[in-house]
Amino acid sequence: MVPAVTHTDWSDVRERLARLSAHPDAGRVFGAKAHRWTLEPALSAGELAELEGELRVELPEEYRSFLLTAGRGGAGPAYGLFPLRRVDERWAWEGDGAELTDRDTLHQPFPHTRAFNPAGALPEPPDEDDYDTVEAFNEAEDAYWQLHDRVVCVPDHSIGLLYLCHLGCALREALVVTGPARGQMWADDTAEGTGFRPLRDSDGTRLGFARWYRRWLDEADATLA
Repeated sequence: MVPAVTHTDWSDVRERLARLSAHPDAGRVFGAKAHRWTLEPALSAGELAELEGELRVELPEEYRSFLLTAGRGGAGPAYGLFPLRRVDERWAWEGDGAELTDRDTLHQPFPHTRAFNPAGALPEPPDEDDYDTVEAFNEAEDAYWQLHDRVVCVPDHSIGLLYLCHLGCALREALVVTGPARGQMWADDTAEGTGFRPLRDSDGTRLGFARWYRRWLDEADATLA
């Protein structure tokens, strides 16, 4: 479970980012060349209220406080936090994989508390050596991936998940907004065939947004020490 204590003081974040950005080897930190250590402006209380009204849900407190006092996106783990912007008169997150967040169902509970793999029940993909012709193999492979997409690539698996960043190779990390795991950070590793799992600290504790973000800051400090 996420620890009962939440961490909502972000007053040091911009100073830490400025210090990291000024380091001569700042580009060595993974993803830094994408987000450039820059946070976009924070949301106003009115903008946050408008966002939550559109989503029909109150965001978990640690992320909510980050939006209000630190920034609406930018510098963060991997290639950075997906920024919030007004798109077609609605608030939306932007980035590689941000579209996986379904704003219309974000208020519905994410039902899972343990790692799960939608692809776990699929057969092994076809082996070219088992087919007499290239055409037969291609037909079997097409059928397999159509089945894969019907089983794995469906929105139902990510209801209640707010996608916040990508790590490349279609790997993403998301915040559980609703359901029994609310406030936890989860990995979507479906691109590697291993499904969804809660992110954990070195001691096995499940990560909430604040520890997830601050662990990245600490690791960046260590990389540039």
